[in-house]
Amino acid sequence: MTTTRVPVLRVSCSNSWPGLIDACDAAMRRVMAEKVQRVPQQGCVNVQSYGKHWPCLFPQHGPGKKHERPIVLADWQRTIVEAHPGDFLRGLFHSDGCRFANRVVVRGKEYVYPRYMFTNESADIMGLCQWALDLLGIAWRMNRRNSLSVARRGAVAALDRHVGPKT
Repeated sequence: MTTTRVPVLRVSCSNSWPGLIDACDAAMRRVMAEKVQRVPQQGCVNVQSYGKHWPCLFPQHGPGKKHERPIVLADWQRTIVEAHPGDFLRGLFHSDGCRFANRVVVRGKEYVYPRYMFTNESADIMGLCQWALDLLGIAWRMNRRNSLSVARRGAVAALDRHVGPKT
């Protein structure tokens, strides 16, 4: 007996950010899904949808670890990111980034300022993040081989407008 498996797009969303769960559900419905399921797990909700065309929308998907295989946008995906780099960055920072209060002490005086960090083992994904930041003119720097920082006041304010809180 042969069985055909239908691909599933499954996104695990932390219970801490119910707004992201709703946004993920809405995005799946807008793009393609007629039916979206929310499967509760400990500490999170898996938002998922079955559909044979999901692989067409995510040609980067494949076997193995993402940092060990090429992650390259298809031309049609690149066009979308060029038109909406802020939305792309929001997804990247909500999945693999954070915003926090950085504390430094200089000559005995403490300074506290907001800072974004993005960490990913895939050099290709890191390059896509850098490219999208450059499209918006947002200053960034690499603080480690797999970690990017946005710390200048104007750059943080610009990223705040695009990324927003994990609500």
